[in-house]
Amino acid sequence: MRLWSDTFRDGGLIPAENAFAVIDPLTHVRLSTNRNPHLAWDEVPAGTESLALFCFDNDAPQDGSRVNLEGERLALDLPRGEFFHWSLIDLPPALQSIAEGEFSELVTAKGKSGLPVRPAGHDCQLRQGVNDYTGWFAGDPEMAGDYYGYDGPCPPWNDERIHHYIFRLYALDVPALTLQGRFTGAEARAALHGHIIDEAQLIGAYSLNPELAQTLKK
Repeated sequence: MRLWSDTFRDGGLIPAENAFAVIDPLTHVRLSTNRNPHLAWDEVPAGTESLALFCFDNDAPQDGSRVNLEGERLALDLPRGEFFHWSLIDLPPALQSIAEGEFSELVTAKGKSGLPVRPAGHDCQLRQGVNDYTGWFAGDPEMAGDYYGYDGPCPPWNDERIHHYIFRLYALDVPALTLQGRFTGAEARAALHGHIIDEAQLIGAYSLNPELAQTLKK
């Protein structure tokens, strides 16, 4: 199975338009257009009953106490963990692509709706989980809420590590995952156990540290 994007190349820079935030020379960062990237796939194996798509960052600091603080730097060797940016399940095998901006356009304070989404040209409904901005904004009265669907990169601007965003597509032997109601990315991935036929992935890089961002553009 193959997965690719017209928005960015594998291993390359994710465009600012597809990020949650961009660099601002006065305030460090500001909100971006937050469009989901274009994604396409083929060579789906025989026997596939549905597909599941995830986007997660493996470079997220596990300790957020020094994130985005003046005078602080997040070292390369700081303990890291996963941060889910998207979980999309119950995709029919006939679906072969997702258009840029189809499921996300701009940042929605308190999060986007958890209602199922319908891909263009297909009579089906896909389910999206809550991403990890749900926990990140939990203590912010202006932003707190359930963040369903795609919300793009927003790595700490004081991080010395370039963050890598993994888009991973799974071919499954069941038409729908046995998840009810609200679910997280971690819960959706756990539900794949025993049902994976094949998988493919695509990786994009992003940074809000001005020094690192310049190296990514070279």
